[in-house]
Amino acid sequence: MKVKWNIKYTTIAIYSFIVICCSIIFYLIVSELSSFKIKVGQSLSILNPFVIGFAIAYLLNFFLKFYETKVLNLNFAKNLKPKSKRGLGILFTYATVFLLLYLFLTFVFPQLTASVVGLANDIPYYINDISKSLKNLMSDLNIGNEYIDIAVDKWNDFVNYTIKFISNLIPMIGNLLKLIASSIWNIVLGLIISIYMLIDKEKFFALSKKVTYSLFSESISNKILELTHRSNNIFGKFLSGKILDSFIIGILTFIVLSIFKMPYAILVSFIVGITNIIPFFGPFIGAVPSFFIILFVSPIKALWFLLIILVIQQIDGNIIGPKILGESLGISAFWILFSLLVTGKLFGLVGMVIGVPLFALIYSIIKDMVENRLKKKGLPSETSDYM
Repeated sequence: MKVKWNIKYTTIAIYSFIVICCSIIFYLIVSELSSFKIKVGQSLSILNPFVIGFAIAYLLNFFLKFYETKVLNLNFAKNLKPKSKRGLGILFTYATVFLLLYLFLTFVFPQLTASVVGLANDIPYYINDISKSLKNLMSDLNIGNEYIDIAVDKWNDFVNYTIKFISNLIPMIGNLLKLIASSIWNIVLGLIISIYMLIDKEKFFALSKKVTYSLFSESISNKILELTHRSNNIFGKFLSGKILDSFIIGILTFIVLSIFKMPYAILVSFIVGITNIIPFFGPFIGAVPSFFIILFVSPIKALWFLLIILVIQQIDGNIIGPKILGESLGISAFWILFSLLVTGKLFGLVGMVIGVPLFALIYSIIKDMVENRLKKKGLPSETSDYM
């Protein structure tokens, strides 16, 4: 039977039926929210290999572009066909990644684990020595017993927190390895999927472009593609640059700490390098636990460590970072701080890593919208004109 949409009561009845159905579905979802989340999670888990594959392909594409544009454009490879060049580029890319992973697991990871275990075992002796030195110092300064008791209580609280934190590091490493082991099949599938994505990346992009133009008007499609290119440019430059910058800072920190014979040099350098990926707060997040790790062994070396980190961060901020990251993301330090606090609160550590480029993208979109509206009204678009 053909529905006559132009009849007033028929239209009202159809819309009322749709609203009632949506209300019932919404009520069922809210009343069984926990089970609904579980079912959605189970359904989305099917896509985990594809998500992992896309993430791997996106990150490794930087290596592939380097090999295709720099290495395979040399004289020995100029006569290669595009398919052969792509195949060699992918081979070099995955060989590089597996070599770096092998070097990390062979040389760095065992020493990291040994450092964490050694620190967890030795920390009570270090704390006992510092406690005795602190009590002797306060006695020599003739400080009142009530102040000594307060200081001892605070110190004991700090000691208990530190022991708990260090002791939890070993289970954290074990849980991380357990998580990786339980997801090994998804990771293997993700690697295979990433290879296919990198082989036909232009075809996948063309397919996405084709679908976009089929669903939207030409002007909207052009805007969507422009935003896609802008997002890729912002995130690509930031992530690749930050990872390379942090890798260099970690190596530089290890070399300097080894020269100064600092304790737990590999562990501290690893912490500094990893946390350096986080903009603005990264150096502080990495320096604080590293300072206390060295403090337990030698307070003098801990003070030297702060000076060393200050110098390295100045070198990074003024020389290494600008050289690698190039132009800034176009937002001020205030907005960087704002984006880190908001995304860190919402998404945790991952939010602090991607928060700045994500906010830079949103900021650029809003900026374009505001400036276009001002131009249509015949008003100036520069902020300085409104000061």
